[in-house]
Amino acid sequence: MKRILMAAVASCALMTGATQAAEVELALSHWVPATHPLQPSGMEPWAESIKEASGGRIEITIYPSQQLGAAPDHYDMARDGIVDIGFINPGYQPGRFPIIAAAELPFHISNAKGGSRAVHEWYQQYAEQEMSDVYVCLVHLHDPGTLHGKTGPLAVPADFAGKNIRPAHGTLARAVNLMGGASVQVPAPAMREALAKGTADVTASPWGSLFVFGAQDLVTHHLDIPLYVTSFAFVMNKAKIDGLAPEDRKVIDDHCTPEWSEKMASGWADAEASGRQKIADMEGHTLYAPDDAQLALWKETMAPLTGEWKASAAEAGIDADAAYDSLVETLKKYDAYVE
Repeated sequence: MKRILMAAVASCALMTGATQAAEVELALSHWVPATHPLQPSGMEPWAESIKEASGGRIEITIYPSQQLGAAPDHYDMARDGIVDIGFINPGYQPGRFPIIAAAELPFHISNAKGGSRAVHEWYQQYAEQEMSDVYVCLVHLHDPGTLHGKTGPLAVPADFAGKNIRPAHGTLARAVNLMGGASVQVPAPAMREALAKGTADVTASPWGSLFVFGAQDLVTHHLDIPLYVTSFAFVMNKAKIDGLAPEDRKVIDDHCTPEWSEKMASGWADAEASGRQKIADMEGHTLYAPDDAQLALWKETMAPLTGEWKASAAEAGIDADAAYDSLVETLKKYDAYVE
């Protein structure tokens, strides 16, 4: 009897261990440093929540800093199964994803938290059309960014004429053209190198990322307005996700929501916003806050971008006017629209 009881206990222990062991292992690849706020405040809690909700069946391993591939390649890496989950900036491939580029329009999105929830909710209408060869899980933004240069002044668009400027995405590259500048299109991890080598005179960036990518000592002049945001997405390999057991697929779907997009963005947004005061407190830095007339000039200069977006979105086969109006209304719903 004692042997039977011991055998039963051992069998139970083995079953418990099997239940706790990861049955699904997913590789998440991104291209910012592991110390970037997005990993500890966003990716890690998200992955841990998935592990907990699945009873330990799903384990996500995070690979930062372009370990598995270059930043612009992450969409194709997820599509092709090189990674299971890829963190992408759609704007690193200008023209490829014209619909989601609406989120890049300057002077439209006031904050990353409500804005992320809004853009995710809005983009659900179009994700299957535009990114049909992956599973779009999360869509989110960074805290509004601006332009930072090695020389000043940087108060009005004309101040950027003739300068080499690293934009954050394709829409901002077009904005650079409207200001009379030249685009130097390199991803954020190459920001410091471009500035140090003189390839770029100015970089687009949210405030905190200047420190993350080591550019805070190279740019000492700053346009002090929330000019733009960048849209990001976590996309998954379709075959991998479609092959999950129903209970595991539900766990993933429950973590691919507008609410989780806001959670993913929130810690990063706070960290980025705090960077402005850090820059202001540094000796030798100058912040240029446009007055009302100068701000009106900025908005006038950027205005053609909306019409250009509508034209490209219409070519992608959607009702661009309706899509734009829907985006604005959804942003207003979450208090994230620039009035």
